[in-house]
Formats: sequence, structure tokens, C-alpha cells
Amino acid sequence: MNKNLIYPLLIVIGSSSYGILSTIIKLAMEHGFTTAEAVTSQYVIGFLLAIILSVITQRALPKISLKGFIVIMISGFLTGTTGIIYGQAVHYLPASLAVVMLFQFTWIGLFLDCIIHRRRPTRPELISLVFLVAGTILAAGILDVDLSGLDWRGWAFGLAAAFSFACFMQFNSKQVEGISTIGRMTIMSLFSMLIVLVFQAPEIVTNGKLFSTSLLYFGLTLGFFGIILPIILFTIAVPKVGGGIASILSAIELPVAIIVSVIVLHEALTWVQIIGIVLVLFGMMLPTLLQNRRQSLKTKDSIV
Repeated sequence: MNKNLIYPLLIVIGSSSYGILSTIIKLAMEHGFTTAEAVTSQYVIGFLLAIILSVITQRALPKISLKGFIVIMISGFLTGTTGIIYGQAVHYLPASLAVVMLFQFTWIGLFLDCIIHRRRPTRPELISLVFLVAGTILAAGILDVDLSGLDWRGWAFGLAAAFSFACFMQFNSKQVEGISTIGRMTIMSLFSMLIVLVFQAPEIVTNGKLFSTSLLYFGLTLGFFGIILPIILFTIAVPKVGGGIASILSAIELPVAIIVSVIVLHEALTWVQIIGIVLVLFGMMLPTLLQNRRQSLKTKDSIV
């Protein structure tokens, strides 16, 4: 495989794992658990899985600077706050509109990257955003939603969740010396778990509900696909491609979420949504394809 495609592919896989979480949470709710309980189980079990991986793979304690530790800590907090704030957005908005608000992280992440690195967005990035925004609106079915009378807090929480996830991408794009991928994931999962325990359902740990009911199985699935797999892949790949492109590639989460809900929950899928999914996929791949094309042309010119 082309080395230039490996890291974007890792981000796509990590983002795709996020896409199945909403369906798993809905299944947990069908079994009598609340959203807060499912989310809390995700972060608690995710942290325990990270500890197990760390014990198995790490032979020595990491030696990182205070600055590096703070970067990882903030990344962990942002992972948790994104889930918490998005839950509030879903409370005040229709699910389809809440998804659209969350996916504003694509352009927020790109412009954050431009501000931080003092650069202008490239033409492929801007064209990609047009396809992503249009595709997100169509894929989420927002055209059929009545926007009148919606609580302003839903809009605010939706944008805040998008900003939180975009910030997570930026902090996760920073390389930290002296720590392995597993070690970084363990620290991140610790701080994300702590903030979730404060604001969600800590009682499932103290009263034993997490480990004595089927919530454990949902927690294992959510913990692996929502904590372990994406954080490992993002930690490896985001520093290689940058926060801006990573935000664009992460748009794959929406099509995956829709497709999984159709397969598992038998939700309806319209032709408009299919067109939206195609637009999202095209917009997501466009910057990487154009970048690889330019590099190929440069290579041919240098050979000639």
C-alpha cells in the first residue's frame, strides 16, 4: 500500500469505529439502560482495557515532560467533554439535527489548524468542505426537520460539541516524546473517564450495576470501539497528516453511523441520504487524492 495512504486510512478506520457507537447506545437503551449509563460504561471499561494493555505491553514508566503530560491530559478531557456536551445537544434537538451540528467540527477543525499554523486553507480543503457540509445535511435528513420552535440551547450545545471535538483533533496532532501510543492512550482514557464520572452516571460503578448486569457487555463494546481503537489510531496517524486533514477524514463517522443503524436497527434509508453519503465520501477523500496526485507528478518530473 502507498505509504501516503496508510495514515489517512488509520484515521478513517478510527472515525468509523466512532460511527457505530450511537447504534450500540440505542441497543443498550432497548435493554433498559439510560444514555448516561451507557456513556459512563464506555469510559470506565475503556480505561480498564487501557490499563490491561498498558500492563501487558509497557515495561517501564513513561518519561515525558510536564508540557507533554498537559497535552495528553487536555486531549483526554476533550474526549470526555465531547460526549457529554453532545448528549446535551441530543436532549434539546432532533437526533438528525444534532448530528449535523456535531459535524461542524470538519470546518471548525480546518480553520483551527489554519489559525494555529498560520496558514491559509488550500483550495482542495475548501472544495472538500463544500461537499462535506452539503452531504452531511442530505445524509442526516435535515431537510425533513421542522426548525421552528427549537431551543437555542440545542444549537449552542451542538456547536460546543463540534468545537470540543475539533480541539481534540488539534491536541492529538501534537507529538509527545518519551511515551508510547499505549501509554498515551491510557493517560487520555483516565482523564476522559474522570470528567465523565463527574457529569454522567458514576453510581453504576459504586452500586455494582456496571459489572453485575448486561451493561458490562455494552461497556466492553463501547470501550473498545469508542476509546481503545480510535485513540490508538488517532495517536499514530493524526500527527502525520495534521489536524486539518484529520478533521475532514473524520467525516466518515456519519455515513458509517447511518449504514450501521440501517443494518442493525433497520432504520429507513432514503435516496436523498444515499446521495448525501456519496457526497461526504467524495469530500472526505478529495484532499488526500489530490495531494497524492501532486506528489506523483512531482516524482515523475524529478525522474524526467
